[in-house]
Amino acid sequence: MPRPRTRPDFTADERGQLVGWLDLQRSIVQWKCEGLSDGDARRSVLPESPLMTVAGIVSHLRWAEHCWFQVLFLDHPAAGNPQFSGVEDADFTAEGIPLPQLLAEYDRQCAASNEIIAAHAPDDIGRNRAYEAGSASLRWILFHMIEETARHVGHLDTIRELLDGETGHY
Repeated sequence: MPRPRTRPDFTADERGQLVGWLDLQRSIVQWKCEGLSDGDARRSVLPESPLMTVAGIVSHLRWAEHCWFQVLFLDHPAAGNPQFSGVEDADFTAEGIPLPQLLAEYDRQCAASNEIIAAHAPDDIGRNRAYEAGSASLRWILFHMIEETARHVGHLDTIRELLDGETGHY
């Protein structure tokens, strides 16, 4: 079920604001994909960035959620996450995965991230010492994921307009 596209309450506590802003950006990702054919989701409109497609961005965001909350923060194995494959931008490759499946995987990953967020304090520090970023606090990761997701929402907005003229701000 799609998340509502609403801003967090003006007086929400820190966790409510951080998760609220992140969930807003996540819901806009889903919205920017509504009604888009699988072919258009894979169509590159930026000649110098062929992996920067709607499907590629959704795939990347799914793996970014996994990377930051599960691998770096909780120190779970990175197995399966193409960001750790040694191949640059492998997480933007989504060949053979239909857009609805990519969106469902992204939604499940966001739900898993929210469970991790709910179980930890913002000051808790990541556990993965194999990477410098593994020592980031949950607060830092939340701010980063808001920035990361919002930046890619901007890409999705531009790509969608170039694909079919659809525009809109949540």
